[in-house]
Order: sequence, then structure tokens, then C-alpha cells
Amino acid sequence: MLSNLEMSLFVENFASSCSRVQIKNFAKDEVITTYIEKRNQVCILVDGEADFIRYDSNGNKTIICHFMKNDTFGEVFYPANTNNELFVEAKSSCRVLFFNYSHLLNKCKRSCSFHKELEDKFSELLLTQIISLNTRIEHLTKRTIRDKLLSYFNLKASKTLTKTVVVPFSYTDLADYLSVDRSAMMREIKNLIDEGFIERDKNRIKLLY
Repeated sequence: MLSNLEMSLFVENFASSCSRVQIKNFAKDEVITTYIEKRNQVCILVDGEADFIRYDSNGNKTIICHFMKNDTFGEVFYPANTNNELFVEAKSSCRVLFFNYSHLLNKCKRSCSFHKELEDKFSELLLTQIISLNTRIEHLTKRTIRDKLLSYFNLKASKTLTKTVVVPFSYTDLADYLSVDRSAMMREIKNLIDEGFIERDKNRIKLLY
């Protein structure tokens, strides 16, 4: 898979070389894109952080994914074939690259080398999205709030090879991401602290096991 440095270089070069690419800036809390069937839009987060959010017919909010620099998203990865409201919201100032999936099959006017490079790398971008969605499914399959929390903390710790986990969003958003009640989740976090499993300093969690 592409390293962060390789991805950053590719995105910057692709944005400056291909005539079919757009880069837009977004302020915190601004909607970056909505998921509309058949639009086939692909987005790459050049800078910033964003959440992929779903509201069901009852108004219940779920955070499906949390996107960070170089992550890829868009309708092509998640076909909008339900009545749920789906959109990506900026959680900080963001810069986003946009292009259409159909452009993979059609050369741009400049016949740029990075258009061909995108074609070669698209399978890796798709794999990254599959891994991200499967990770959330792994958390959601846990039966209890405690198990969901520990699954989330353990995965974060394994990625950084440390015992300290930085939750990248608010605890309200974490509850939405894990599809649990926030009050019940905070009680379980307190229980984990009292039982000596973790220590907490705001959004920093230290694993003690």
C-alpha cells in the first residue's frame, strides 16, 4: 500500500497536472459532499479531517468513517441506494481533491502522466476504503459497550505501537461512531478507569493492560 509520503506527493502532482481535477477548500463544519446516486464522485482529503455521517429516517446520527489526510471517499465507494441521508462534514479546515470515476476510462486533454498513475493506483485507494469500513464493522460486531471501546482502543494502539491512544474526535462523535448511547459509554469509560484498565486525560487514553 502507498505510504503517507507517497500519497501526499501523488496527490499534489496529480492536482497540479491533470485538467480534470478540482481542489476546493472547506471550513470546519462545512459539508464537503453529499452522496448522490450515480454521481460517481471520488474525493481525496489533501489536508484536514472529516467525518462520513449518516442520518436514518428517524434522525439518528451515525459516524461511518473518520477521514484524515490522504484518505479517499465519495459515492463510487459507497453507492447511495437507501433512504438514509449521507454526507461528509469537515471537522477542521479541509482541502479536498475532486474528480469523477469515469475519468479513469477517458484521457484528459493534457494526457497527463498522473492520470495514468491514478489508474494504476486506484485499486490501492479502493483497498484503503475497504479496510476502513471493515475496521468499523469489527468494532460494531462486539456485543457490549466495553468490548466496543476496548476494540477501538486496541486497534488505535496497535497502529501507533504505543499504549497511549488519542481519540481524534469528541466523545459524542465516538459514541456515534460505535453506535452506542453517549451516557452509557461514558459510564463504561469510568468503570474501565476505576477497574484499572485505562487512564484518561481529556481525549488521551492510556492503556494499562
